[in-house]
Amino acid sequence: MTIIDTYKHKNEGYNPFLITPKWQVAQLNHAPEEELEVIERLDIHYKTDEVFFLIDGQAVLIAAKINDNTIDYDLQIMQPGITYNIRKNVWHNIAMYPGCKVLIVEDANTHLPLPDGDYEFHYLSEEQKQDLQNQVNQLLTDNK
Repeated sequence: MTIIDTYKHKNEGYNPFLITPKWQVAQLNHAPEEELEVIERLDIHYKTDEVFFLIDGQAVLIAAKINDNTIDYDLQIMQPGITYNIRKNVWHNIAMYPGCKVLIVEDANTHLPLPDGDYEFHYLSEEQKQDLQNQVNQLLTDNK
């Protein structure tokens, strides 16, 4: 008798695999578009938090406050075994490196368009992209 469901995501990118009426679990595996040098935007969820858990590899969790054109970052090098929560109304993204795998738990309707969904994007200017890259690289250098 098998009453335990198991899931395994081997491909690149985002895969929601356990979806209920209220919440979903997804695995995000490294993909080229998740690399620091390619990040173009930050996401925000207005109604719910989003939880991240590093399964394997290296990633930097990016949280931000945006005031006019100024972005203040809170950057965390993710550690295995630690659960990270991005609260609602916080801009965020994740910079991933090859081999990285992250588990994500979020509201089931997060990825629907507003007003039914819960997200919006802030597209970074070239200057903001460079600033983000510099800050993440400095964090990684300081923590070697």
